[in-house]
Amino acid sequence: MENGQLNADSHPDLTEPIPPEILELLNASGAKLIQQLGMDVIRDIIYDVLTGKNIRDSTEMLTRRRIAILNLAMTTVFIKGTSLSQDFVENLPQIALRTLQRKKLRKSEKWIAQWMLGLTSKGIQNILRDDPQALEHYKQHYVEVCQEIISEYEQEFGGLSGFMELDSGVRANIDWPFMVYLLNAVGAETLTIRGSEKSAYGKLFEKLVLGSLLHIMGFRHVKPPPEYSGPLNQIFWLSSDEKRESDATLLYGAGKGIRFDIGFIGRGNPEISLDKVTRFERELSLGSSRWYISTIIIVDRIGANSRIEELAEAVGGTIIQMSMNYWPQQVANELHRRTGYEHELVTMKQSDIGNYLRTRMIDTPLDDFIGIDDD
Repeated sequence: MENGQLNADSHPDLTEPIPPEILELLNASGAKLIQQLGMDVIRDIIYDVLTGKNIRDSTEMLTRRRIAILNLAMTTVFIKGTSLSQDFVENLPQIALRTLQRKKLRKSEKWIAQWMLGLTSKGIQNILRDDPQALEHYKQHYVEVCQEIISEYEQEFGGLSGFMELDSGVRANIDWPFMVYLLNAVGAETLTIRGSEKSAYGKLFEKLVLGSLLHIMGFRHVKPPPEYSGPLNQIFWLSSDEKRESDATLLYGAGKGIRFDIGFIGRGNPEISLDKVTRFERELSLGSSRWYISTIIIVDRIGANSRIEELAEAVGGTIIQMSMNYWPQQVANELHRRTGYEHELVTMKQSDIGNYLRTRMIDTPLDDFIGIDDD
């Protein structure tokens, strides 16, 4: 951007003014999220979930931090672009359009170009129906609407003038068009990041919470068969592919096992919970051995009047709510009921469970559960 002319037909890199470490926030997932947040923060969030707290409460400040940093980065793009060309804001929709029409865009390039048009990837799917030809029409209509709103606002409330200046001396004059396009971009960016983090945090913490829970209960984490060929007792493995049958499979021994499925599913989606219960096979074969497998579904919470628990029981499954204080004890009780497995959580006083979980979380091998060395 700094070396090129910012006209409507040019192809400047809109990500250029943004420091690389901030661009990394657009690609953070899995091990990268852990590296950015720190393992101590991750352990605290898992502990919060194990003791009945809402994961959204635990991750909200992390999301707000990421959004705030990117908001400032977007402002920097506008300041630097406007300092180079008085027509930057006027040309910005066309620059963004030309960027999106290119092939093999980096994720950061695509997202930022979409934001400059007030769009998200979901918006392109729903509004434009993934039709590249519709993008040109959308851009024109977007510009017309912005111009119309600016004109009406100026007539009603007057104009806007001023400037923003960075410590480096880079300075940009601002007016209503500057603010409208900047705020629209920030709004689209916020929607994108919230949607992205909901998915990223969900996938990350579902695996970490479930792996931590089973480790704390004394089961050994192994690679899924056939990679693992050792003794098939008191072990568990976590799903590692998109076509999984369950999030975790636990083998206790003597033909007894449990499938686990975990999801931060609220009370508004009970039908999803029941689908999870009914879609799993009741038996598992490994070599010449067969296990009778029951199912435990772990969700955030279900409604007070829901019949989902008794319906699950009728098909041999159990639903446990993470919103219950110290719900791991309920999981331990269910394991004891179904397999006879003995664990100290079963008879532990609830007043002691918090300290117990905190202590056990210290040596829980979180990196093993998400394959951090392979990311």
